Amino acid sequence: MKLSMMRPWLVCIFFIQAGCSMSVEKNEAQQRPNILFILADDLGAHDLGFAGSEYYETPNLDGLANRAFVFTNGYAASRVCSPSRASIMTGKFTARHGITDWIGAYSGEDWRKHSRNSKLLPASYLPELPASEITIAEALRTSGYKTFFAGKWHLGGQGSYPEDHGFNINVGGWEKGSPIGGFFSPWTNPKLENQTEGENLTLRLARETSNFIKENNDTPFFAFLSFYAVHAPIQTTQEKWRKYRDKAVIAGTADSAYVMESNLPIRVVQDNPMYAGLLETMDQAVGNVLKQLEVLGLEKNTIVIFTSDNGGVASGDAYSTSNLPLRGGKGYQWEGGLREPFLIHVPWLSNAQREIQHPVINTDFYPTILELAGLDLLPDQHIDGTSLKSILEGGELGTRPLFWHYPHYGNQGGDPSSIILKSGWKLIHYWEDGTNELYHLLSDPAEEMDVSMNNPRKTKNLFTELESWLIDVDALRPTIDPNYDEKLALESRKKTENEWLPELEVRRQEYLSDDFSPNDSWWGSKLGQQLSDGLGEFRKHNP
Repeated sequence: MKLSMMRPWLVCIFFIQAGCSMSVEKNEAQQRPNILFILADDLGAHDLGFAGSEYYETPNLDGLANRAFVFTNGYAASRVCSPSRASIMTGKFTARHGITDWIGAYSGEDWRKHSRNSKLLPASYLPELPASEITIAEALRTSGYKTFFAGKWHLGGQGSYPEDHGFNINVGGWEKGSPIGGFFSPWTNPKLENQTEGENLTLRLARETSNFIKENNDTPFFAFLSFYAVHAPIQTTQEKWRKYRDKAVIAGTADSAYVMESNLPIRVVQDNPMYAGLLETMDQAVGNVLKQLEVLGLEKNTIVIFTSDNGGVASGDAYSTSNLPLRGGKGYQWEGGLREPFLIHVPWLSNAQREIQHPVINTDFYPTILELAGLDLLPDQHIDGTSLKSILEGGELGTRPLFWHYPHYGNQGGDPSSIILKSGWKLIHYWEDGTNELYHLLSDPAEEMDVSMNNPRKTKNLFTELESWLIDVDALRPTIDPNYDEKLALESRKKTENEWLPELEVRRQEYLSDDFSPNDSWWGSKLGQQLSDGLGEFRKHNP
């Protein structure tokens, strides 16, 4: 029946009922929690004050930790960025979604372009986030959320940008994994225009996020703030360099800050003043966004999540930080490459148990967000994630295995390997020679003692479970390189130890000197990039 043919009183009832229905739907949408997801780049598990650092100063993140649930055994899904970020977006482990290395890395025979003379040719990987994946942004957008992305993406180029995967707005997200041009304007980023010369990139991304929140405070929103910090190049202001340089000197600088790891030198001391300044600026940016929530009265209805994509850079690249007492760092198979700050703040949950030791991983964020928002789970999508809502409410999670698969060589010295972690036991399978390492993390969190020989049955059972999982997800594997020359490989390592290791110490003393100045304008500093390029040149001429 047409409305024009209905009796007047029926027409009134129709519109009143329709209006009530729309009002109920709108009110339900408004009552849904907002979600602010903050992702750091290359931040180590012990780089924050609350996590044990006595050198870096992070008051805003420490304050967030004081009111958040802190998962002390929180893991990234990969030791490098792109795979880990794809796992956050999809709720799947890396071998399942297919992005197993940072996008842009060489694989197969192209790996030889690095002249590293490796035993294996790395496996291939997907170069972009598949369109078939239903990202967390798409799931929330479909449910009425306004979605926003700011900062580092690194999950594909044109056609696979944030706006192609569920985000209404994208500010600064494109195919590059580092801040091209540095952390001070002018930078090169087609998704983020330069406005003021010398403007800080980290603070700019926070300002863009704050503006989005202000403009959309009357609707549920999902704001994903993905910092380029604290990735290289390691840059800061002269004032912050001075502050942390003096702090290091007053505390008494160690005679040496580096030792040899399995393949490259690794930093074992936190005393890099540029990195400390870069980190403090990121902490300030976090504080700015959290303050915006308070100003708008949104803090009581906004879930805040903070984590990083992989471990701190202790080796290769810019040698930024130390992850001790954890072994290794970004690119490594040990805990320093995988463990992360892992914070979830849910304002309306008051469980007294704020520090949670149960092992969790960043694939868990997807189902956790959905359940906290009162939305239906998508188990076929976030197949490798488990909602943490029950443990946040004081319950428990059952035992489950966690898996990692990295059939590649990293820039930081890690080896191609796959990992299973279950009930405190961690098995690492190495693809170069087929050997296994076994660590009991509950008694040996620093992974100092391989106990595989003492526990042959445990080693065999875990490897069998790992191998079964790799087959189940069709994991790609590296292949033998017939051009490998063991003699050249040994010579290369000897030169690294005898020449590059001492050079790192010389450069450290330079930036800790009282008259250090990278250049006249400071914000054009390329010190972090110089360290990275220096290593590249060294290995290029000493393969």
